[in-house]
Amino acid sequence: MGGKYLSQWLLLMLICSCLVSLSSCRRPARLLSSSSMGSLNVKAVNLGGWLVTEGWIFPSLFDGIVNKDMLDGTQIQLKSVTQQMYLSAETGGGTIIVANRTSASGWETFKLWRINESTFNFRVFNWQFVGLSSDGNQVVATAASPGKTETFQIVRNLTASRVRIRAPNGSFLQAKTAVSVTADYTEESTSWGDDDPSVFEMTMVGQLQGEFQITNGYGTEAATPILRNHWSTYIVEDDFRFIANNGLNAVRIPVGWWIASDPNPPKPFVGGSLQALDNAFTWAEKYNLGVIVDLHAAPGSQNGYEHSASRDGSQEWGTTDENIAQTINVIDFLASSSFYGFDKQQSFSNCRYAKRSGLLAIELINEPLAPKATLDSLKKYYQAGYNVVRKYTSNAYVIMSNRLSASSTELLQFASGFQKSVLDVHYYNLFSSEFTTMTVQQNIDYVNNNRSTDISTVSIANGPLVFVGKS
Repeated sequence: MGGKYLSQWLLLMLICSCLVSLSSCRRPARLLSSSSMGSLNVKAVNLGGWLVTEGWIFPSLFDGIVNKDMLDGTQIQLKSVTQQMYLSAETGGGTIIVANRTSASGWETFKLWRINESTFNFRVFNWQFVGLSSDGNQVVATAASPGKTETFQIVRNLTASRVRIRAPNGSFLQAKTAVSVTADYTEESTSWGDDDPSVFEMTMVGQLQGEFQITNGYGTEAATPILRNHWSTYIVEDDFRFIANNGLNAVRIPVGWWIASDPNPPKPFVGGSLQALDNAFTWAEKYNLGVIVDLHAAPGSQNGYEHSASRDGSQEWGTTDENIAQTINVIDFLASSSFYGFDKQQSFSNCRYAKRSGLLAIELINEPLAPKATLDSLKKYYQAGYNVVRKYTSNAYVIMSNRLSASSTELLQFASGFQKSVLDVHYYNLFSSEFTTMTVQQNIDYVNNNRSTDISTVSIANGPLVFVGKS
């Protein structure tokens, strides 16, 4: 990464990303790593933005995408210039599109699914897709999944925020009346003036910049060299040396579910992150660092955020047994001790990852969001995930993340029933304006003085270890 950038991250992570170190005064537990590091309190840096894209960490990765402001999950609002009203999915979806709203909110917001730089599907509040009615002209939002009749082209006026939307029948959308939005405007030319019913003011009110957005934005073929270059240059061996020389003894590495299908993951994802993770283990072992492999992006997205590779903010993880089984297969892949071929030294460099001396822990999932990720489904998954890890190793710790928007204590009794289990809790200073005006020392003092109460809440006798994974 460059020394100055990594040092900034280390400064943040030294404040907060410490396994048991903040709570050890209340619960004197120490971790034994799966390597020969011995008894220690683990102080880890989170290598975010490396193998799972987070645009806010490295926004320039997106610079080469045409129409990079219109990626998957971008939220747009469309105002008819003739009606001076916003398009809206009546009742949030399931019926017609109207143009009768004086202001815009949820029903008036459409989420993009990007087909290419100018062609999109539009998803509405209740998750249906905008399309054409059976007669081919009325614009409706009734489809559960997109097809040809739900695919539209956005034609942009390069000098303003005005757009026209070409329907799959070849005609443009127009707001005929407040309750009649149709796809039957055939005039190709326009002055983009206020008298053209096919012209709309487009306002963007939200955007995602995650792994799905970057790979689908570029397209898999174009994204491949960009991401492989990022993986090989953003974090390098010298960063691991720097980490080890500055008082830390572990790294937490977020990965996405598609890594289990490397080198040919499902589109739009790109292969190659597995090799980067293999390299990370080699470097960690060289500098006596433990590795925490964190399943940061689970199939279907466990929280709807960009860092879990959600396409449009939807959250589908854990809603079916099949989805949980797919996630278990990812953990099985990461934890397995199978060999994928020996190198010339007959080393363990090609196994995943149970027999690697650097494996400290596997985090089964990062930040599942309540209430969509239910406590019952999460416990079911954690039980199965723990069992899978234990098939291959009794040494590695198994980390169970608390749910966002739920009680920090809801998993305490459950996690206490597992040997070498760890509860991951996140106390965010980073995203709160309260902390931006504080000095570095004031932030450190806040963690030392104020977070002790939070830590004590989840530190119980005979309970799981505690990992402050983020702050």
